[in-house]
Amino acid sequence: MQLESVKFTPNDLAKYPFLKDTASYMKKIGLDIEELTSPELRQILDRAQDRLEKSLLFVSVGDRTPDDIEIPSFPVAIMLAIATKNSFIKRRYALSEAKQAYLDFQLEPKERVMAIARDFGWQIAPNTDSGLVGIPLDYFSVGLADYLCNVTHLRDAKWKLINRLLVSGKIYLSQHDVARLLQEEVQRRIDARLDTKDVPQFPQPIMDIAEKLVELAKDKIGESEMEGFPKVVSQSAFPPCIVALYDAASHGRHLGHVGRFTLTSFLVTIGMPPEKVAEVFKTSSDYNARLTRYQVEHIAGSRGSGTKYTPPSCSTLQTHGVCTGSDELCRRIRHPLRYYLRKQKLSPT
Repeated sequence: MQLESVKFTPNDLAKYPFLKDTASYMKKIGLDIEELTSPELRQILDRAQDRLEKSLLFVSVGDRTPDDIEIPSFPVAIMLAIATKNSFIKRRYALSEAKQAYLDFQLEPKERVMAIARDFGWQIAPNTDSGLVGIPLDYFSVGLADYLCNVTHLRDAKWKLINRLLVSGKIYLSQHDVARLLQEEVQRRIDARLDTKDVPQFPQPIMDIAEKLVELAKDKIGESEMEGFPKVVSQSAFPPCIVALYDAASHGRHLGHVGRFTLTSFLVTIGMPPEKVAEVFKTSSDYNARLTRYQVEHIAGSRGSGTKYTPPSCSTLQTHGVCTGSDELCRRIRHPLRYYLRKQKLSPT
């Protein structure tokens, strides 16, 4: 298949609704925002809401629906995210769409991957130079500028330019690596669509859904993440479960996987630098500085897929036996991050 012959089908647009061709598709169907709550179009609105709910709960966009629902549900989801006026929800949604695209990119034929990359303006071509030692012929050549633009937030050593083959302004990459860089492109494109200062007046049913999404986000990650944390980390505001986990880790006592994850994700979310979080575990008998730092940075979102993890809810911690010694404030909240924010407000010093 020649690259020039690759045309994006409705199925492609359903998988990758952020492509430029989606605008032409939407223009043809002429979707009216006022009609979204009608029985005929309700499935589109429901799917758009589902995209956002799945992004908040699972950093996913949920199961695909038929193309005529799936494609328009994307711009409607963008509209719903804007209606929330919440930066966390918008960031989370952009990341979720980008992560799903990353998974799909890896399964596409090379010609379609290149067509998608060119939709973002990339200079990309299949590797046809058998004389490049150690570079498989199924690799792609990518323009240096396209490469550098998309590795800014990728911390793994393999993304450093010194670890790549650069020939005549071209970098040679596997499909897996191209997919990872395209994930960055997708996220930026969606972020740009969500970054609007002038929020239009949406119909009340749309605003009602937006309010539900905000409440879902608060239940999922705590009001603290929604409102932002104080810049100074205050141990006096830690909830009892975190106090116990922190004390155990600091004294080298064993913590299970859930305990370690909870403590680490809590500390990085409230603003403790990853290197300081890693030091909390240094008295552990199985402490490995390099591995611990990597795990902390992965949870913080600075390594791997870019997902920033938050600690489990109080109910989950109770299920795993991590919730210990609850106090009066614990009984009024459902997430350790919300506890921290409330305690900070009650005792800011």
